Amino acid sequence: MRIIDVSGSQADARDGAKNGTWEGGPASPAVPRMVLGTRLRKLREAQYISRQEAAEAIRVTHERIEELEQGRTGCALRDVGDLLTIYGVDDEDERAVLTALAEQANTPGWWHSYQGAVPEWLHTYIGLEQAASVIRTFEVQFVPGLLQTREYARAVIELAHEEEPEAGIERRLALRMRRQQILFGPRAPHLWAVLDEAALRRPVGGPETMRSQLNHLVALSELPHVTVQIMPFSAGGHPAAGGPVTLLRLPESELPDVVFLEQLDSARYLEEPDDIEFYRRVTDRLVTRSLPPAATREVLRKIAEETPAAPAGDLLGS
Repeated sequence: MRIIDVSGSQADARDGAKNGTWEGGPASPAVPRMVLGTRLRKLREAQYISRQEAAEAIRVTHERIEELEQGRTGCALRDVGDLLTIYGVDDEDERAVLTALAEQANTPGWWHSYQGAVPEWLHTYIGLEQAASVIRTFEVQFVPGLLQTREYARAVIELAHEEEPEAGIERRLALRMRRQQILFGPRAPHLWAVLDEAALRRPVGGPETMRSQLNHLVALSELPHVTVQIMPFSAGGHPAAGGPVTLLRLPESELPDVVFLEQLDSARYLEEPDDIEFYRRVTDRLVTRSLPPAATREVLRKIAEETPAAPAGDLLGS
């Protein structure tokens, strides 16, 4: 049986999988899930086995096989073993690599402890975010979550969950602050954020909260791995006027970028090459039409200076 190796040296892959040294792990199971899914798909296609046939062989649904191959979910070790047998994989080293990947893929991410604060559709995104090497994002309404101050984040969360008890708000806030730690760790991604000027002019949480947020953006934009640009009103219309978009690039070179389109209570994940290329071109055009980083910092400082002080007794955003 020919071993299909999609990520370089089989020995390196085996050692990385067994020792938990995949980029992004063990903090996130996203990369091992996607690597496992990619390998299983290639093995299945090499044997000319359809997803439906694979699903029937291990008594799961066609959708389950699709989710597994897209890296959206883990898989029972017994099912992985059965699939490898069906696909004709009898090399013990290769089976050990994929079994180790499956074990990592089944390890819950730290965010699973925030039950009630993470909707099902967001689990995948947080896993990708925590594992990404590059995050490119465009926002229209709000400052991106990874760049929010605690006070600003609280105001945004309260807008979407105004009926939730204080304990629930605090839990969501703690989750958002925890997510931001990736910007200060040893494997910090390059975060490239383009913000519509409207998001900076809207005083979410009140003037004081907004002024602090603007100054926070200036400070973070001076980090070597954080780039912030403003899409100014003066630029007129732009190609991403329809809403926010995020592209995530994972450190494993054979894995495709993922496009994340967030909606009010759901999200779409795009992985088809044509979709990825379309949104990559959109973000490239946004970058070229936005203010350069240095000019952006000057505008951020100017908007902060122009933000009026809160009236006496006004506790909004405090």
